[in-house]
Amino acid sequence: MRAAVVREFGGPEVLEVVEVPTPAPGPGEVLVAVAGASVNFADVMVRAGMNVQYGATGAREQFGLGSDVAGTVAAVGTGVTRFAAGHTVVGTQERLDRSLGTQAQYVVLQDWELAPAPAGIDLVELATLGLNATTADQALDALALTHGQWLLVTGAAGAVGLFAIELARLRGLRVVAQAGPGDEKLVRTAGADLFVSRHEDLVPAVRRLVPGGVHGAIDAANLAAGAADAVRHGGAFVSLLNSAPMARRQVRMINLAWHTDAERLAKLAAYAGTGLISLRVAKTYPLEQIRDAHETLAAGGHRGRIVLIP
Repeated sequence: MRAAVVREFGGPEVLEVVEVPTPAPGPGEVLVAVAGASVNFADVMVRAGMNVQYGATGAREQFGLGSDVAGTVAAVGTGVTRFAAGHTVVGTQERLDRSLGTQAQYVVLQDWELAPAPAGIDLVELATLGLNATTADQALDALALTHGQWLLVTGAAGAVGLFAIELARLRGLRVVAQAGPGDEKLVRTAGADLFVSRHEDLVPAVRRLVPGGVHGAIDAANLAAGAADAVRHGGAFVSLLNSAPMARRQVRMINLAWHTDAERLAKLAAYAGTGLISLRVAKTYPLEQIRDAHETLAAGGHRGRIVLIP
């Protein structure tokens, strides 16, 4: 089978698609024939060697690429009872030491890393769900806001940001979205009540709209201290990139540690299947064009995920 790997660190030019044996599932494992695997910043971190540099994983000869996947079960190992060959699934994996990831023709995952795909859903679209939607939902849990409270989402037109808006509205929260001026319609359609352009001075703009400040914030744009003072005294702030500022004004500063959560993923997949949250594909590439996919990701400006199709 073909699989995308990194054997040396650098720019998109170091990405390789190699021929490797198709893996067999062991006990508790599931072999998935990949329909689509999205490209995320997590893949850039692998490619650039950031995970090794910052001690998140040890050095090795080869790293696989890809955290998200949607596809069809090809085989199961002993002890697997939740899935059988022919079932369609969605999954995420967070281990950084794997020599093969989801950006391949086949991938082996633990059964607890997978959830059933909703009937009739497009699997390429579903491949955009896992990492970003679970991150948004886990961030909302960490904030622990209650019905009617105000949430600020920075980088609201990005993948995590748009899911955060939609999921916040399902929880009865009111949303202030910060994004580029051309994205106002997009974030309002997703459910944002109020909008702040990224060209505005964020904190005073938010506090003009919500006197006293918002109750919580999800900092998907990694603005850190540039967004934290928009949160009112005693509120909560979630950073997605471990950049939460030092705590002050009794604001809970949270560095979110995203994790695989199949039960949550099943819930979110069901939401997608009924249209409660939206799946957005910006562009697809065949696996062999993974370098082009990374260059597109770096260029920015796309609304939706880039998906590799084996």
